[in-house]
Amino acid sequence: MTSRKPTLAVVGATGAVGAVTLQILSQHADVWGDIRLIASPASAGRKLAVRGEEVEVLALSEEALDGADVALFLVPEEVAVQWAPIAAAKGAVVVDTSTAFRADPDVPLVVPEVNRHCVRVRPRGIVACPGDTTLALIVAVGALHAEFGLTGLVVSAYQAASGAGRGGVTALREQLSLVAGTELGTCPGDVRRAVGDDTGPFPAPLALNVVPWSGSLQEGGWSSEELRVRGETRRVLDLPSLPVAATCVRVPVVSAHSVSVHARFENEVSVGRAHEILATSPGVVLYDDPAAGDFPTPADVVGTDPTWVGRVRRSLDDDRALELFVCGDNLRKGASLNAVQIAEALAAEFSG
Repeated sequence: MTSRKPTLAVVGATGAVGAVTLQILSQHADVWGDIRLIASPASAGRKLAVRGEEVEVLALSEEALDGADVALFLVPEEVAVQWAPIAAAKGAVVVDTSTAFRADPDVPLVVPEVNRHCVRVRPRGIVACPGDTTLALIVAVGALHAEFGLTGLVVSAYQAASGAGRGGVTALREQLSLVAGTELGTCPGDVRRAVGDDTGPFPAPLALNVVPWSGSLQEGGWSSEELRVRGETRRVLDLPSLPVAATCVRVPVVSAHSVSVHARFENEVSVGRAHEILATSPGVVLYDDPAAGDFPTPADVVGTDPTWVGRVRRSLDDDRALELFVCGDNLRKGASLNAVQIAEALAAEFSG
């Protein structure tokens, strides 16, 4: 086979995740031939910068997908459901970031640091990315699982407003402007009255507050987001019966999710060995010295690629369990970076 650089189509290039994706593509080693930018007809004709060049955005159509070798889909579920199979039928390998195919047994769910090999088996020509909350924790948990053997997981996820899209960020900033410089937050309901009924995509005010809900209501009182974390973690780690309990909470942070993790393993664990594993794992930064005030916070890790890990402790009542705190930018590793990493793994198939 003659080596060549493949053609990449970026579908959804004008969205928030698309903007970050174009930045990452411009920063990474250039493994692509043509990079084609595609979006809704309303965005067609715009010009966006990628690899230092201005590229005109094409309207999403069958013709726009012609000749693409790899197609990044950075679009809502309903768009992916319609168009990803069309792109695959035209010969492109689709990398989808939506929820559309994450539970499909014929679509591998891939995090390159954990299960990169799975990209090779793709019966439908589609590879899926987990959601941003799963991606915030799975690289660190996966590294520990490889050493100790994971047997159970309990997590509380503190999700940034940007996880709800641009509308989430807009709502948070508007609410913060309404409560800034006031004495609100000292009486029942005072924040809610100041914010009013329009709380954006959140069921309660997010400013000066935390909201223990994300997603839609499912059986047993669980939210769809919590069940996704459970299902996605099981699939990526290839542990279909792994006990997983997740609680998802929206917090007044613009970008970067945080997750408090209780992980139980088959074997006895030690903080020293966990530190060694995390410090040498690709995609992980160990930042763990509480005495010096060193532990990850979303305000410090936003805009960076790795999963940051701190507060690593052995459980007081279980020598097989670890407690840790992780942070990751939900627009970078939580969406764009993971998709680009998968696409780059696919691009390697064309070189040789």
